[in-house]
Amino acid sequence: MSAPFIHDDFLLETPAAVRLYHESAEDEPILDYHCHLPPQDVASNRRFRDLFEIWLEGDHYKWRAMRSNGVAEEFCTGDATSKEKFLAWARTVPHTLRNPLYHWTHLELKRYFGIEELLDESTAESIWERANEQLAGDELTAHGILDKFKVRVVGTTDDPADDLAHHREIAKSGIATRVIPTYRPDKALNVDQPEAWNAWIGTLEAAAGQSAGTLDELLDALKARHDYFHELGGRASDHGIERCFADFPSEAEAREIFNKARRGEAATPREKEQFASFIMLHVGRWNAERGWAMQLHLGARRNNSSRMFRKLGADTGFDSIGDWPQVDRLAIFLDRLDEENALPKTVLYNLNPADNYAFATMLGNFQDGSVPGKIQLGSGWWFLDQKEAMEWQMNALSNLGLLSRFIGMLTDSRSFMSYPRHEYFRRVLCNLLGRDMESGSLPKDFELVGGMVRNICYANARDYLGLE
Repeated sequence: MSAPFIHDDFLLETPAAVRLYHESAEDEPILDYHCHLPPQDVASNRRFRDLFEIWLEGDHYKWRAMRSNGVAEEFCTGDATSKEKFLAWARTVPHTLRNPLYHWTHLELKRYFGIEELLDESTAESIWERANEQLAGDELTAHGILDKFKVRVVGTTDDPADDLAHHREIAKSGIATRVIPTYRPDKALNVDQPEAWNAWIGTLEAAAGQSAGTLDELLDALKARHDYFHELGGRASDHGIERCFADFPSEAEAREIFNKARRGEAATPREKEQFASFIMLHVGRWNAERGWAMQLHLGARRNNSSRMFRKLGADTGFDSIGDWPQVDRLAIFLDRLDEENALPKTVLYNLNPADNYAFATMLGNFQDGSVPGKIQLGSGWWFLDQKEAMEWQMNALSNLGLLSRFIGMLTDSRSFMSYPRHEYFRRVLCNLLGRDMESGSLPKDFELVGGMVRNICYANARDYLGLE
């Protein structure tokens, strides 16, 4: 009988890699400092009805693969039953060979359900039944999963206008995992969409319990929410933007743009850039005052299919890598905060691999000796959270900065089935370092290299975010 596809030494190509992984990485806890898990699912200790609900619901990675395989939209986001959608996915899986989905699919089936068969049309019925039977137990509820995978901290992604009621419930629940909010004020920038922006202002006012009818009041309300996020454990902001905003207006100019949007008049592209730059500077200053990190997710070109965006909305699998010049605006934005001695710890996530070296060199311009790895090259994300691109990111960081200070992997996921992404990353990391040890590029010192591995897996992120 042949060995299972997912075995103890999966992706580990050398004896040194095997030893590094099993001795230094495998048992480290998880600090998932950036994800999109719904806090209400943790607060309610959600129990998943079936394999579709825990595994396929909302997963645009799988939808993209299914569409590429000729699967009708009915079986991705449409009205087909949960089982019909799962069976459509099972028929697609054999066609994902060499796509990271093939690895993730089988790693997840094994780690959650102990299922070692390859998923295809012939095994789908059996896998559906066995997985659903296990989902009826307590080990695979939301709380059970966090415990099973030794998840110490989860950083959700939350709008300043969110009331954070679910976070308060979670804090009282007694679960071992800390679930902390992350401040994402992207909607505050959208003065070019005044109808939606003004509605959001009303929601912010309700959450903050104060008016945001003037620019000064908006800043006060945003700062009040920043303070409240801190009280509930928040230690970072997050920003999903195409490029850095770096056209800084005067306060009078920012006020006029604000007033224009309040009147229902859309800001011009230049005015949007100016207003966003103004708000982002304030958030950066607040982060620096609090010792928070600022996470900049740069480079996604979103909602490329207008037809499907009208039909399904955002985050449904129609985004791609953008191709904008990044470096000039990034340098100007970081330098402006640095000039004020108000540059917070900053994590730069790059979506276009062509920019890896440019981003990695940018780190060194603003390291100031105050915090190890103060400016970080974030892990490969979205289209780059797979083996090849993880190696690209780590090679760029190794050559131009300090891999030893890297804060490691995150899921960036909406799914409770994504925790094996951390294992996947750790195997890739250990394979990369083990190969260097075997070739003589690194010393065969397992205490030295293994210590770096343990830090990258957990301790660096814990210390960077002050989460002890």
